[in-house]
Amino acid sequence: MSSVAAVLWVAADPMNTCGLLRTLESSRLISSCQNQRVSNGRKKQTSVMRCRRGRRSSGVSSSLVVNPAGEMTLSSEEKVYNVVLRQAALVNKQLRSSTTSPVLDDVKKPQDFVRPGSLSLLGEAYDRCGEVCAEYAKTFYLGTLLMTPERRKAIWAIYVWCRRTDELVDGPNASHITPMALDRWEARLEDLFRGRAFDMLDAALADTVTRYPVDIQPFRDMIEGMRMDLRKSRYNNFDDLYLYCYYVAGTVGLMSVPVMGIDPKSKATTESVYNAALALGIANQLTNILRDVGEDARRGRVYLPQDELAQAGLSDEDIFAGKVTDKWRNFMRMQLKRARMFFDEAEKGVTELDAASRWPVWASLLLYRRILDEIEANDYNNFTKRAYVGKVKKIAALPLAYAKSVLKVSS
Repeated sequence: MSSVAAVLWVAADPMNTCGLLRTLESSRLISSCQNQRVSNGRKKQTSVMRCRRGRRSSGVSSSLVVNPAGEMTLSSEEKVYNVVLRQAALVNKQLRSSTTSPVLDDVKKPQDFVRPGSLSLLGEAYDRCGEVCAEYAKTFYLGTLLMTPERRKAIWAIYVWCRRTDELVDGPNASHITPMALDRWEARLEDLFRGRAFDMLDAALADTVTRYPVDIQPFRDMIEGMRMDLRKSRYNNFDDLYLYCYYVAGTVGLMSVPVMGIDPKSKATTESVYNAALALGIANQLTNILRDVGEDARRGRVYLPQDELAQAGLSDEDIFAGKVTDKWRNFMRMQLKRARMFFDEAEKGVTELDAASRWPVWASLLLYRRILDEIEANDYNNFTKRAYVGKVKKIAALPLAYAKSVLKVSS
């Protein structure tokens, strides 16, 4: 269950953008402590926790976790942060090599050779991507119309590739998908980045990655998330779930960072931009998980941390029974609090966006965050009721999103 629409991303406040807080005992800590993050925008920092009672605990580092064999290994956050650094380095290299950056402007790389008619076919490819986006993600599509034409087409191409990848394990033919099929899809991706497109939709993305400093790793990681869906239906703790959320949604933010653009006046570091993009992807995916508990349970899947369920006195059987109890309400309050923490992380940097991208990002963020409010309004019944934001509320959110984008303020 991926969050393809998480392709909209935000940039982060340079003075408040460390790697996102992860703990070994997230359920216990979230219920008793308030997360605090300190960063200079360039170096990874150790996260600390301040308890509600006002005392500071000894620092809790998220860099290392203990695996089932009892060995210390890198946490999921650390692994993902390494990918963030790689993406940021790619953009920084582009900035150094040219006085005009594709992160700031809609530049086109000169083509050595263009076959007759190929530009027309490429235009048709992008148009087809736009049609797919309009059909399956109407609100998101309307947001892309506010972008410049070049960025809009590039985002469409990325969206379509992500949707096709997601459909491999969630689509009508999902029951026939094997790990070998995903291996072939990844080989096709490698060809795409070498300029060898298999079909029209591939051609649009192949062109996009030549125009912007888009790295292949987040695309590979999304495919790895699909592999996880084939072999895994439970997550022992939040560290495991965080990695899954990165694979299927956080990756989309990293893919889109070079395309969406940064305000030329922004003083945010490249690393902070990627961190905020990651935060929005994680927030959206956690929202999907909390919204779809009942739907996933009917497919035999539980995307909630097993250790946190146990600490709340709950089990898979309680989820399959689908009864809203006080234990469930308390558990869901903690889960919603964490999801909002990620939205808060993302909100802080919306003002760093290029002006042409700010409005659709604000609209996307506000609307997706309101799904959490609807879960509460349904008395935490996400077993039989699907939380959604109605059309009237969607329309009402657009002026607010526009005002925030113009005034460059966070909530």
